[in-house]
Amino acid sequence: PAQAQPRVEIPVTEHDFGQVREDMALGYGFVIKNVGDRDLKILEVDPDCACTVADYDRVIPPGREGKIHLELKPFSVVHAFKKKTYVRFIDPDRSSVNLVLQGDAQKSIDIQPSPIVRFRGAPQQKLAAQVRFVSHMPFPWQITKFQNSIPDKIEVTLRTEKPGKIYVMDIINKYQERGRYVGKIEVFTNAIHKPKIVMRVFADLYPELGVEP
Repeated sequence: PAQAQPRVEIPVTEHDFGQVREDMALGYGFVIKNVGDRDLKILEVDPDCACTVADYDRVIPPGREGKIHLELKPFSVVHAFKKKTYVRFIDPDRSSVNLVLQGDAQKSIDIQPSPIVRFRGAPQQKLAAQVRFVSHMPFPWQITKFQNSIPDKIEVTLRTEKPGKIYVMDIINKYQERGRYVGKIEVFTNAIHKPKIVMRVFADLYPELGVEP
């Protein structure tokens, strides 16, 4: 008689989340069927990214089905993404498979034009920059406070453009000497998964340089 063997059957090996936000925890359970006549053992589940958390059934009896559940951590994907997980099991005809999670992640907080502010010009010039924080999250998003690491060199003010959605930050250079400086602005929010945003400020203050906001 033929030796009893497990046989794997996987109805779906790819899942497309479509358009999502980067703050969302994304999860999907892939069904693994054992259509053979011996226990199917899953030997290895190896995601290609540390952002993917796997939970799975180690042994699937004959005629039964199990699951490999994959979850992507919040803020681990942005724009178009495609995450693969390599799975290895005991099946003489099919010993491995790649499971794929893909989608298009929109930024939850859009920082316009950039989280980096650069001042270049003469100390006596009025050097200023403006940064907008635009929330795409479904709940009222708030900036609760901010901390300026170089208050002797820059003045920072914050105002609300649209409550729960848009804030505008104005940064003005007030350092009146030649030279360079580096600092940061820490922005604290009510978002659980992203409670802090770090802004970087760089300045080159020399008379011969132009102005770059």
